[in-house]
Amino acid sequence: MQYEERLCRALRQHEQIMQDLRLVRELELPDCYIGAGYIRNYIWDELHGYASRELHSDIDVVYFDAANLLEERDRQLEKALYAATGNRKWSVKNQARMHLQNGDAPYHSTEDALRFWPEQVTAIAVQLAKDDQIRVCAPYGLEDLYTLVVRKSPAFTKATYYNERVRRKNWQEHWPKLTIVHA
Repeated sequence: MQYEERLCRALRQHEQIMQDLRLVRELELPDCYIGAGYIRNYIWDELHGYASRELHSDIDVVYFDAANLLEERDRQLEKALYAATGNRKWSVKNQARMHLQNGDAPYHSTEDALRFWPEQVTAIAVQLAKDDQIRVCAPYGLEDLYTLVVRKSPAFTKATYYNERVRRKNWQEHWPKLTIVHA
């Protein structure tokens, strides 16, 4: 719980993230979070003593709606978020269909889908509840995030892909305190 409180406190101090969380909450999507690099990189910057930087390629919005699997819905949501913010980095994905793209068994929730993301430290997402409390979804916890460790998620079976992804992302160039665990 210590790490979760620390994460929520840090996010509350970042006005842009809080604005984005409020905006995504207004979409009223089921089991919906903002996650991955948008959250991870902000905390890595903080732990490295950097001023907040925008070293994320997208703002991942993930939700779970088995009743509507149309990819077009995600595109429409991205357009609406872009129109509201002017930011083209929005990426919306219904996790109820992502198992098809990833070659996994069907996921049962957003948290279940996050278990299959390549790195444990990327499998972190947050939402702003109606009561303005930040809720954290991190199936592998937050220890890797705060100890600056990058390791393959146990449910992610593609070790070669993981190793290539870590090499391609070159995270240690931006965050030299990271420890990369190769699969």
